Amino acid sequence: MPPRARELTPAQIKNLKHPGGEKPVKVAVGGVAGLHIQIWPSGAKSWVLRTRYGDWAETRLSDGTIQRGRKKREIGLGAYPDVLPGAARDKAREAKAKLEAGIDPIAERKATRAALMASARRGMTFSEAWEKFAAQKIKEFSTDKYRQQWRRTVELYALPELGQMAVHDIGLQDVLRVLTPLWDDRNVTAVKVRERVEKVLAWATVNGHREGPNPAAWRGNLDMILPAPSKVAGAENYPALQLDDVGRWWQALQARDGTGAKALAFQAMTATRSGAIRFATWAEIDLKAKLWTIQPGRQASKIPKNETAKRIPLTDEMVALLESLPRLKDSDLVFWAPRGGPLSDATLGKMMRAIHEADQKAGGNGYVDAKTSEQAVPHGLRSTFRTWVAERTSFDGDLAEVALFHKVGSKVAQAYDRSEMVQKRRALMAAWGGFLAGREAARVVRLEGALA
Repeated sequence: MPPRARELTPAQIKNLKHPGGEKPVKVAVGGVAGLHIQIWPSGAKSWVLRTRYGDWAETRLSDGTIQRGRKKREIGLGAYPDVLPGAARDKAREAKAKLEAGIDPIAERKATRAALMASARRGMTFSEAWEKFAAQKIKEFSTDKYRQQWRRTVELYALPELGQMAVHDIGLQDVLRVLTPLWDDRNVTAVKVRERVEKVLAWATVNGHREGPNPAAWRGNLDMILPAPSKVAGAENYPALQLDDVGRWWQALQARDGTGAKALAFQAMTATRSGAIRFATWAEIDLKAKLWTIQPGRQASKIPKNETAKRIPLTDEMVALLESLPRLKDSDLVFWAPRGGPLSDATLGKMMRAIHEADQKAGGNGYVDAKTSEQAVPHGLRSTFRTWVAERTSFDGDLAEVALFHKVGSKVAQAYDRSEMVQKRRALMAAWGGFLAGREAARVVRLEGALA
């Protein structure tokens, strides 16, 4: 057994000096076998416990000799004088007791530190996670306007409920508190909020701030509780023109010049989506047959590639509008931007906003949705059209759904009834055009009855 080191007093330990050289030296201080104070060339000191633990074992060295002994372990116990001699000896005794019990103090310390770091990460609030996620995600967007809209959906609807919650505490019921008030009446907004909350929580999981399944995920989670967006009444709940405002709005639109105004008018007359209008080509339009045919998979058509082409009957008013349009050399686009290429998605919305603001400036109420009081947008014209069919005409509701490219009836019925009812829809769209222009709604019933 090696001789036990003489126990140094606190004063002796304080007066220990480095003997010179570039390497640290260790001096046994006694009191606990293996306890040393390590002195660095700079004069800094720290405590080190050098000991052995575990069962005796034989180890073959490189020269072929066999060495028998226990595992060596060197454990740091803290800096001097932050840790004084008495405390260092207590720490050394505790470390040796753990080793004898089969517990590695260094591994234990690392696990504790890792647990503390993980706990700190999990303590992040949803608001903090949102800011960090948004700071990266927002770089993907090309316009400040869309960045603001993207942020606003979360800040307006999610942060009031989730903002101060730790992300690791957010569960299904917390997400439902955000979504349920919006799901039926403002489904389009609710879907956007859900998607963004899901992504924030996914970011938090990837970065170690939470564990487990994502409570904002749709498949296999929220789809078991909430109705599918496509099944929610008014799922395309974009702010829509009120029926009593349609005639006044149409007159204001007709007073405006430019491709944007013409494109918005054509969208209103056909009750189609903005993308279908912006990327329409002359190759799709047969003016003689009065048909507009959109092929599946065409850009912004919203028609899946595995479906059939969609035919839109053109009325005399639609044909007249198309014939009045200037053609762009070396381009087949029907509606084109001043610098060439398709109109931007913002062009039609900007036109709607200009008409709304002009009406307000003239002392009117503008053009707002009846339920939300939000300014009407181009996509809302489809809802206006559908409401008009239901409330002001005797046209069959399924006919209106076909005109909107919505699926009608069961899957079996859809498979067997592939009729696009082009002629009946032509009468429907002619009646709709008359309503836009302010002609008597009574004519609608007679037109529908004539082709029933």
